[in-house]
Amino acid sequence: MAELLKNLYSKSFYDQFGVVLKQTIPSYNHDEFLKLIFVEEFEEYELKQRLSHTTKVLHHFLPSNFEKATQTLKCLIDNLNSAKMCEQSMEFMFLPEYVEVYGINDYKTSVIAFEFITQFTSCEFAVRPFLIKYPHEMLEQMKTWSKHKNNMVRRLATEGSRPRLPWAMGLPDFKKDPNPILPILDNLKNDECEIVRRSVANNLNDIAKDNPQTVIDISKKWKGKNSNTDALVKHACRTLLKQGDMEILNLFGFGSDYFKYSDFKIITPLVKIGESLEFSFSIENEDKHSQLLRLEYGLYYMKNNGKLARKVFKISEREIQSNTVLDIQRKQSFKIISTRKFHVGLHQLSIIINGIEGELLDFELSH
Repeated sequence: MAELLKNLYSKSFYDQFGVVLKQTIPSYNHDEFLKLIFVEEFEEYELKQRLSHTTKVLHHFLPSNFEKATQTLKCLIDNLNSAKMCEQSMEFMFLPEYVEVYGINDYKTSVIAFEFITQFTSCEFAVRPFLIKYPHEMLEQMKTWSKHKNNMVRRLATEGSRPRLPWAMGLPDFKKDPNPILPILDNLKNDECEIVRRSVANNLNDIAKDNPQTVIDISKKWKGKNSNTDALVKHACRTLLKQGDMEILNLFGFGSDYFKYSDFKIITPLVKIGESLEFSFSIENEDKHSQLLRLEYGLYYMKNNGKLARKVFKISEREIQSNTVLDIQRKQSFKIISTRKFHVGLHQLSIIINGIEGELLDFELSH
């Protein structure tokens, strides 16, 4: 079994961290630190609870003055880098949380701290309360960050402003109107760093969920300039492609209706939880020219309320030569996973060709 993420916060981690803390804060007492960390409830804490608990304990050892505390954090990060602990940067997300919790009323100092902390561990979650409390000031700051020499600071400008950043608080104003963040994305669309461009794509994909036409218009404007931006636009449109948006499908050349599919059948009409659904079909390009094919299937999962909800899975994208027939066979696992709860009963399956969904076939999921 894979190690639980919460166990990143182990005694071994805290012991290593303590060595660097002692180097940074001469008055630091490691035994006291461990006593405060390993409270009776610690073992039951999940990842986020352990992270936040570490933030509070660290506060106990830092200067009470927030500006002085951030100066200590800067020295701490320098020492962590020297100790080669930078490869464990995920564990150190309590550093930006420290600024989020204790610096929310000191905008100027917090912004300076975010800029150096994010070069060590990402501040994408911690900046969001500042965007809500100081929307104008933070947007201007993020525009400035979008031109920073460090790629992680530039990434913070776009990742931190995502309207629907997973596992983070949403930004409702940007869900309603994403226009204020578009200049940031425009500054970064041709960034030399792939992780920055990918963050731009993720931001646009968030926007597409609430304001699809905004992303359609941007995609038409940006596509065709260079291969890097084309890849960015394609990744930004993944939700629109799964939704079968015809403007976007046509933009990427998936508008052909020359494909015909046949012999669609479910090989395992009764599937037990823990096993796999098996199905097959054939598809043919009936045109006299080769055509681009985006091939997907829609799985209609039974929900707790007895209704069905579709999730789209991609099979492939490829160019199909004239009069070519493909025989496709696929499996879909119903192995128990933490991110989805299966409900027994009627489920359905469909084939989706260039955004067009075909007939639905039934199958049963059982214990």
